[in-house]
Amino acid sequence: MAPSERITIGLIGIGAMGRGHLALLAGYPSVQLVAVCDVDRVRCDEAKQRANCAGYNDYREVLARPDIDAVVIATPDHWHSLQSIHAAQAGKDVYCEKPVSLTIHEGRQMADTMRRYGRVFQTGTQYRSMRTIHKICEFIRAGKLGRIKSVFTIWAKSGDSYVPGDPVLPAEPVPEGLDWDLWVGPAAWHPYNHRYHRNPVPGVVPWSFCEAFGAAAITGYHSHAADVIQYALGIETGGPVEIIHPSSGQFPTLTCRYANGTRLHLVENWNMVHKLYNVVPVTARLDGLFGGLFVGERGWITTMYGGGPIQGGPDAIFDELEMERREVDGSNNHHTNWLDCIRTRSLPSSHAEIGHRSASLGHLTAIAYKLGRSLKWDPVAETFHGDDEANRLRSRAYREPWRI
Repeated sequence: MAPSERITIGLIGIGAMGRGHLALLAGYPSVQLVAVCDVDRVRCDEAKQRANCAGYNDYREVLARPDIDAVVIATPDHWHSLQSIHAAQAGKDVYCEKPVSLTIHEGRQMADTMRRYGRVFQTGTQYRSMRTIHKICEFIRAGKLGRIKSVFTIWAKSGDSYVPGDPVLPAEPVPEGLDWDLWVGPAAWHPYNHRYHRNPVPGVVPWSFCEAFGAAAITGYHSHAADVIQYALGIETGGPVEIIHPSSGQFPTLTCRYANGTRLHLVENWNMVHKLYNVVPVTARLDGLFGGLFVGERGWITTMYGGGPIQGGPDAIFDELEMERREVDGSNNHHTNWLDCIRTRSLPSSHAEIGHRSASLGHLTAIAYKLGRSLKWDPVAETFHGDDEANRLRSRAYREPWRI
């Protein structure tokens, strides 16, 4: 492809996910990576050399370049919404890692900004673009499993809690070349500690245990599954109407109820499905992450990854699915879908509203867990019914001078 026809991209954030994007973008002949950015000079310099392009410390310098068409945002969670908003205001299309927000309010502001500026936004839920998973979701969405009564997905603890905390960590010397003030950005100030950030890259989301920067299980588990589950249910731009806390005695684990009666149960491990709910045969093999178990009027089926073949029953379901294979591999067309939509100005498969609603599902469950009670939710107005305390938790203040 002629250089003049390539989509020029800037990559913001060179952690574990950012490095993956760097390698992936290098394989697209229709893309020219012209800038990389990270507040850590070591990471930035390494990426700059690999990509043979310009390197920046401050993402705003990337957005100021008129020759950049789009950006990929792979920074910590607390930056996702704000950087996406700034990118849209600068006229850039956006691919942003999940979850796209840390509060319901900032996610709503992000989605509205993308719509206002007409930008092409893709949420980084590559899982939904895996061929096998997509086919199963379309099967469920078309009603071929019958009315879906229950869905189960993993919501594992981070330490001793399902939601992130705010541990007091001792201040340590800031590594040379790291702009820690810019790393913290709009989040509440925390002094540097290596558990948040260090070289070499220690893992995908080492900072997610801290509520200022991440969302714990929402980041690690729920953000993968929420998109796929709500897509399969046909509620990907809506949400539940009630979050039911176990203290109510209705269900043994935190549960979301949708307007059509479908219930989404969050479980810490798949054994809970057998021990607490007894909705599938005891011989059913439930294993893997990032998906769900769907129980409908005609049978049940899984959409998990990494736990072996897709499971379900009765066998007639798989005859109707006409699946070439029941194994789920990691190949997907998620980036390709985004790039194609940049050219056609179409909505990508996980556009901004979907990204916001997927993240919101996690935020709703976290708010109910923090408050220790059930909540009624209006997915249209995005407010809790008659609960001022819960409504206050839909947003949080940014550290000055950052603001939406």
